[in-house]
Amino acid sequence: MRELVPGGNLPLPDGALTVRVPGPFDVSALITDDGGRVGGDGDFVFFNQPSAPGARLRGDTLTLDPARLRPGATRVTIAVSPAAPGTPLGRLPVPALHVTDPAGRPLARFTPRRPDRETVLLLAEVYRRGPRWKLRALGQGYADGLAGLARDFGVDVLDEDPEPAGAPAPPALRSGAAAPPPDPDGGFLSLVNSARVRAGSPPVAPDARLAAAARAHAGAMAAAGRLGVEGADGVCVHQRVTAAGYAYLAVGEHLVSGPRTPAEFVAYCLRGDGTRRTVLDPAFTQAAVGSSRGGPAGDVYWTALWARPLTPGGLARTAGEVVDLTNHERARAGLRALSVDPALTSAAQAHSADMVARDFYAHTSPDGGRPWDRAAAAGSGLRSIGENIACGQRSPAEVVTGWMNSPGHRANILEPDFTRIGVGFAGGGRAGTYWTQVFGG
Repeated sequence: MRELVPGGNLPLPDGALTVRVPGPFDVSALITDDGGRVGGDGDFVFFNQPSAPGARLRGDTLTLDPARLRPGATRVTIAVSPAAPGTPLGRLPVPALHVTDPAGRPLARFTPRRPDRETVLLLAEVYRRGPRWKLRALGQGYADGLAGLARDFGVDVLDEDPEPAGAPAPPALRSGAAAPPPDPDGGFLSLVNSARVRAGSPPVAPDARLAAAARAHAGAMAAAGRLGVEGADGVCVHQRVTAAGYAYLAVGEHLVSGPRTPAEFVAYCLRGDGTRRTVLDPAFTQAAVGSSRGGPAGDVYWTALWARPLTPGGLARTAGEVVDLTNHERARAGLRALSVDPALTSAAQAHSADMVARDFYAHTSPDGGRPWDRAAAAGSGLRSIGENIACGQRSPAEVVTGWMNSPGHRANILEPDFTRIGVGFAGGGRAGTYWTQVFGG
């Protein structure tokens, strides 16, 4: 059995899995496409609606058969909420997720950090990558209750009068097809897209995972009473995004306190040159906002997230741009171009992903691996190996410029004996982006 950490992944065997969360909790599941939206009200599996194609809930146990999910479903997000309505999760034992394989053998366990005031916790997701299904641990807190969670995934929820008085009612689904409620973000996306259309940029779409991460970070800033990329809990905004299950190719953020409404917040972001560029950046295709009141003065703390989701094609284009820019610098120096090497590419991509997953930034990995070790493990037989790494840069041009402005990195790029190259990129971690070049000759 494997113990997972937030963001940790595990390939799943074929067949029906069981997912169990023992304790005073209600388990629920949302069946979505890659955009994080349900296809209809039937995609919300919870105590009032315990079954859907490929998913059945009985008590604290969800049986899930990915191969039998409805057509177009690529993701199942598993959440827990208190069985007693209105109880913060922080007053209960920490929920532990237990996953068993089709034969009933323990497969994985995940115990997140203790929640605080959250009323829902996104524990994990089962998602498809190519022909295979994987499990990812999340551990993302959510403060808007089960009905709010369902709305953000596109379920049409009818709020009923609470019983008893003062306790949130369980969500009830409307009849008919699901449709997202109008302006669930208070008009944020409508205001943003109006500005983007005027600037000639394509509109951005909502994403429930980005919304959960934005709310969590806004709440962390409000609890600490200060703005910051990293909250008082030690988790940075980019780690919240990836922990929510969103893998990105490009990311941007606005962290602001003071505006009282989404309209005031968007107006503030459009006033400054740098913040305006992020709002209007055509590279972003999805966005979300979260807010929370806190601090000594009771200010409103805002987190807006902007992103382009990671795709295999997008990753290949980004790596290709880095290679082209690198070869441009070599051509200016009268050197021959580097050819892309599959083994070096594999080593570079693995190192970028490892720096995100294990939260480090170095040429030597926590287990002592060095660049030439990783190249050899990836199948390279080249005798001479060099490596450049960088973090925080938001584009291929920015990262290559940074390397060329650093004597050691520049020397690798312009090394005459190198003939091959591999490039890796991963989003997440404390810096937001991690880049690797591996050279060989």
